[in-house]
Amino acid sequence: MNAQTQLVLWFAHPILQLGVAGLFYWRKLHRQFPVFFYYLLFQVLNFCIVFPAYRYGDYQAYFYSYWGLQAVSLALGFKIIHEVFLDVFRPYHALKDLGSVLFKWAALVMMLVAIVVAAASPTTQQGPIVQAVVTVQRCVRVSQCGLILFLLVFSKYLGVTWRSHSFGISLGFGGFAGAELLMIALNASGNASEVSVALVNMVAYNAAVLLWMGYAYLKAPERENPANLLMSQRWNQSLGDMHQPLPADSLIPMFEGMVDRAFSRTNGDVSCDELPGEVEVKAARAAAASSGGAVSVTESVSSK
Repeated sequence: MNAQTQLVLWFAHPILQLGVAGLFYWRKLHRQFPVFFYYLLFQVLNFCIVFPAYRYGDYQAYFYSYWGLQAVSLALGFKIIHEVFLDVFRPYHALKDLGSVLFKWAALVMMLVAIVVAAASPTTQQGPIVQAVVTVQRCVRVSQCGLILFLLVFSKYLGVTWRSHSFGISLGFGGFAGAELLMIALNASGNASEVSVALVNMVAYNAAVLLWMGYAYLKAPERENPANLLMSQRWNQSLGDMHQPLPADSLIPMFEGMVDRAFSRTNGDVSCDELPGEVEVKAARAAAASSGGAVSVTESVSSK
C-alpha cells in the first residue's frame, strides 16, 4: 500500500507543477520570478527522465539520473532564495547589493563544506559524489528554512505582506524543508523508517506545490510605499553612505547650507540692511563657484 501511495504522490508532482507554471505564465509572474518558473519546468523534465528509469531501467541508470538531476535541482533551489531576496529588497538598492554579496559568499562556503565532507567521509557504496550532493541538499534546506524565518521577522519592516508571491514561494520551500529535515533527524535516531521518510517528503512537497498554486492564482496586494518604512530607509541610507562616503575635508556642503539659510532669511537680492555675515557668505559662494574647490572658498572667507 505504501509503495502504491508513493507512486501516486510521485506522479502528482509534474501535474501540479505544470499547473503552477501555467498560472505563473498566465499572471505574467514568470517575468518577476524567472528562476522559479524554470525550476518548475525542470522538475517536470526531471520526472520524465527519472520515473521511466525507476520503473523500466536498471539501478545504475536510475542512480546516475536521479543524483545528477538532483544536483541541478538543488542549484536552482538555492538560486530561488537569491531571487526572493532580490524581490524583497527591490526598493532598497544598498540592501539588495549587500544581499547579493552575502548570497555569493554563502554559495562559496556551502560548496567548500560539501567538498570537505565528501573528501572526509568514509568510503560507501554510493560514493563521495552522493555524499557531496546530500550535504549540499541539507545546506539548501536549512537556508530555505532561514528564508521564511527572515520574512516572518522582517516582513513588516520591508513592506512585504503574507499575501505577496515572495512570501508564498518562501513559505512553500520553508515548509517542505522543515518537514524533510525533521524526518532526516527522526530517521537518524531510529524513530522513522526510510519508507515513512519518503512518504512524508512527498506529501510535504505536494502540499508546497498546492500552496504555490494558490498564491499564483490570487492577486498579490500592492506593496507598501517604501517611503513610509522609516527603519528600512535608515538601513538603506546607512549602507549607501558607507559605500559612497563624503570626503572628510569637503567644506562645500557646509557653505551651501549657510548660503541656503541666508537666502531663506533675505528672500531677495542683497539689500543695504543685510547682515555682514550674509554678504561674506555670498561672496564666498561666488569665489567657490569661480575657482571650483573647497580651498578657494576657505581662502575667500578667511581673507575677509
